[in-house]
Amino acid sequence: MTALAANHSELSPLRFLERSASVFPDRTAIVHGDRRYSYREFGDAVQRLAKVLAARIAPGDRVAYLSPNTPELLMAHFAVPLAGGVLIALNSRLAGPELEYILDHSGTSILFVDSEFLGSVTTVRDTVPSVREVVEIPDSTITIDSPVTGVATSTYADLLATPVDDAPLPWTVADELTPIAINYTSGTTGKPKGVMYSHRGAYLNSLGETFHNGFTGATKYLWTLPMFHCNGWCTPWAVTAAGGTHVCLRAVRAEPIWDAIDTLGITHLCGAPTVCSTIADAAQAHPLSTPLRITTAGAPPSPTIIGKLEALGITVVHVYGLTEVYGPYTICEPQESWAQLDPAERAVLISRQGVGMVQAETARVVDPQMNDVPADGVSLGEIVLRGNNVMLGYYKDEKATAEAFAGGWFHTGDLGVMHPDGYIQLKDRAKDIIISGGENISTVEVEQAIVSHPAVADVAVIGVPDDRWGERPKAFVLLRAGAEMTADELIAHTRGLLAGYKVPRDIAFASDLPRTPTGKIRKNELRAADGVVTGP
Repeated sequence: MTALAANHSELSPLRFLERSASVFPDRTAIVHGDRRYSYREFGDAVQRLAKVLAARIAPGDRVAYLSPNTPELLMAHFAVPLAGGVLIALNSRLAGPELEYILDHSGTSILFVDSEFLGSVTTVRDTVPSVREVVEIPDSTITIDSPVTGVATSTYADLLATPVDDAPLPWTVADELTPIAINYTSGTTGKPKGVMYSHRGAYLNSLGETFHNGFTGATKYLWTLPMFHCNGWCTPWAVTAAGGTHVCLRAVRAEPIWDAIDTLGITHLCGAPTVCSTIADAAQAHPLSTPLRITTAGAPPSPTIIGKLEALGITVVHVYGLTEVYGPYTICEPQESWAQLDPAERAVLISRQGVGMVQAETARVVDPQMNDVPADGVSLGEIVLRGNNVMLGYYKDEKATAEAFAGGWFHTGDLGVMHPDGYIQLKDRAKDIIISGGENISTVEVEQAIVSHPAVADVAVIGVPDDRWGERPKAFVLLRAGAEMTADELIAHTRGLLAGYKVPRDIAFASDLPRTPTGKIRKNELRAADGVVTGP
């Protein structure tokens, strides 16, 4: 049957702000330092920015933000698509060349930059022809000791002062499969790929987040998860759908997190295992008298950390996903029987990746022929996913898209097992991606940076466990004949090419690297023998 106007409308998370601004106009929507916005003010600010942008961009143009978790980035999640644009939330931890690649590849036309990060884009207008404007976003919660000048073409306030039409823009889209955002993620090729999200996918994922997190109008959500990471797992739209309060946080540090928990009544937050460790191990940590729910993902959370948080009265929920599936796709749904288990046993069960979320389909674990492996908790296979919360594809990369969707399923490249109870558990990453602090690190990208040093003949990078970050990169390096250098010198070289979190903390100089008959380095042997290879 043909859909009619009376029984069909295109899905978009824009509707969530339209509704909350109308139904809860006086409720507090955003808290950031000395700033407060009601839902009426939130909606009005988004409308004004969207009108200004609509006069500057064509439908489908990319608008990028380089910003920590501030109200401006939150508003951009609505204003950019409301103006007909596509949002690109940039990882603020990236180095200048990495940012320039993404801006150039995406064809970004307008770049918004928080004052603190202007130093990362000083040459962007010279190196990225598509960028026509650079808009500086000041933040009253910080003081810039040495302001960077000569980069921005205007300020946020000046941009908003542009005259606009009084008529509001409609909170609708003509096609729900139009891209709403492009999120760049590292892959095994070393170059980031642009993952396209649709309005439909963002809408449905947001409702799943709202349901599984239990967001309501009483929710006080603390922004410890970067909004640039999978659009904050779609939580900018999800908390708004519930009419909850967004509490913005520029940086993840123990003191402001615990201060917000104690003074603002935080009920929910999300983040990688490093966020869990920061909270559990903080000097300010203490048992809570009111409920707090932490949703964590990335590298599997340590059962020890889960136990520490539960001892504080904090409920831990473990989810699994990738940038390509809008963030979380599966959730480790707790069973009533788990409450009777020893805390250590329960923590092990919670650390599994779980079952498909309500908006998602059931995850599969398959062999190379796409047959399901036995659900015995032992047989290893690749985790494959499908459904409304799988990306539209990789931007300007049809080959990579076709490979990812082979057989009609999205191939995660992650290896795992299926347990008899239907819960999946991640065992390894076939693509050698390292997940550190919730951020993907391509080993190939790190290897390319290291081998660019003239003294390096070859290198292999693996992920090693880290209590704070989940994982971190470690490099095994072969020097050229007669070359001499220290680990500190090589680290300094690499730091000039990559974001700090990608730079290996440990360098092991080796006399040889284990290889297959075809010359490929056996990283599995390096992992097994980690700490055995020593340097000069």
